[in-house]
Amino acid sequence: MTKAEIQLIRALADKRGRTEHGLFVAEGEKLIDELRASHMRVHKIFALEGLFEGPEVEIVSPHDMERLSLLKTASNSLALMEIPRYDLTKARVAEGLTLALDDVQNPGNVGTIIRLADWFGIGDVICSEGTADCFNPKVVQATMGAILRVRVHYTDLESYLAEAAAGGRAICGTFLDGENIYDAALPASAVVVMGNEGRGIRPGTARTVTRRLFIPPYPADRHGSESLNVAMATGIVCSEFRRRKKEVG
Repeated sequence: MTKAEIQLIRALADKRGRTEHGLFVAEGEKLIDELRASHMRVHKIFALEGLFEGPEVEIVSPHDMERLSLLKTASNSLALMEIPRYDLTKARVAEGLTLALDDVQNPGNVGTIIRLADWFGIGDVICSEGTADCFNPKVVQATMGAILRVRVHYTDLESYLAEAAAGGRAICGTFLDGENIYDAALPASAVVVMGNEGRGIRPGTARTVTRRLFIPPYPADRHGSESLNVAMATGIVCSEFRRRKKEVG
């Protein structure tokens, strides 16, 4: 392990470094096993003895792993992976359900939402440029491997949504003045927009929304928390869309 390699890994903790080198960091034996079996390309693996074999693997000591790790508690292995590139054109004409994140900035929330997309069979997540980078080490860990199966795109979200709406897709978003999601007729093909943790969906993005939905508290007149965590709200919305699809099917 060289000083240059340590500096490279440190650089990949920052989005600018990831963009410059075209690499991201993944840590942990289970996640790296999944990465090696996926379409993603492995650049290098640093691991404790006995975990992995191959020309891309370098055996390091526990002390060295502590120096390399970007996590609070060092893992037993760390991989440098090439960042995949996906074609947004296919996502523009996709059918079924697509998620859109409008400046969701907490890495844990973004990672959990990608994991939810994987669980509910949603292949594409469209992100505004202000959304947390999906290859941030904290996001990668929070996806629990879902980053391998979900295509995450970054683009001008308002333009993407306007184009999707012009093509006939429903653009759904959650608002306090929206229609009760449990009573609403939900479309089979839709883009579901989830907003920023503090501000919600931006005004410009909100103007592209064609269906305003609301997740009601229980009971309906109860005055408790002002809002739901965005990842939790995403899980509820996705579950309801999928439940309806099963009923229709």
